[in-house]
Amino acid sequence: MISYKHATVDGNKIFYREAGPETAPTILLLHGFPTSSHMFRDLIPALADRYHVVAPDLLGFGFSDAPDRKQFRYTFENLAKAIDSFTQSIGLERFAIYVFDYGAPVGFRLALAHPERITAVISQNGNAYVEGLSQGWNPIQRYWKEPTPENRAALRDFLKPEATKWQYVHGVQDESKVAPESYALDSALLARPGNDEIQLDLFLDYASNVALYPKFQEYFRAKQPPLLAVWGKNDPFFLPPGAEAFKRDNANAEVHFYDTGHFALETHHAEIAGAIRDFLGRKLTLKASAA
Repeated sequence: MISYKHATVDGNKIFYREAGPETAPTILLLHGFPTSSHMFRDLIPALADRYHVVAPDLLGFGFSDAPDRKQFRYTFENLAKAIDSFTQSIGLERFAIYVFDYGAPVGFRLALAHPERITAVISQNGNAYVEGLSQGWNPIQRYWKEPTPENRAALRDFLKPEATKWQYVHGVQDESKVAPESYALDSALLARPGNDEIQLDLFLDYASNVALYPKFQEYFRAKQPPLLAVWGKNDPFFLPPGAEAFKRDNANAEVHFYDTGHFALETHHAEIAGAIRDFLGRKLTLKASAA
């Protein structure tokens, strides 16, 4: 059974889904743009018999609060700090991170700040290498270089319902396997008053994540966390070379590709859950034995 809860962090409510025994090893699931913890609705039950699974919505996303931009500056550093405070507020001491899309720079920032708390890294289309960025980033990169009102306005197309649906179905072999409520919910939440400006702020700040890629890579090299990449190989934003690159800094990284798109869980949650169970079953047991 999944529980649906809220935790208050610095005056803001963070919504989260939780399942599994609290005494079991914890997995923190971090979603991306433009979605929420709803993307983990099928994965959580597939892991919760063996693991304590926690999936929060980032501030400005899903059912978490979206504080006014005058009170809260929407940067990835601030999103990561809020999730850091969230984990501490609900008593998570050590956990594996499952990072997807925006969840990757949030999760990797947590790992930089508290490497001793991270038991493993599972990256599902969560990028940390320049070679993983596709040409789909070109309009956003243009905005980084020239943050003009015109370049900001040009990115509004990414916030339209048809763009959200496209992210879900592009690269999928059978679109009938993608539940329409997934992209419909995301579109409805993106359409809330003021949320467009929040998302545009984060598009601009994504440049800070690319600037941190060398530090993320140094973490993989220095700390050698157990690392699994499970990648939709037809992702239009994060390319397969970004998954393969983990092996450059962590020779023991394991990489699996699936014939699907960006939102790989929509079509391959069972296969990905199986890979996670196998991986963590081996790696966490080994770490516990070594300790």
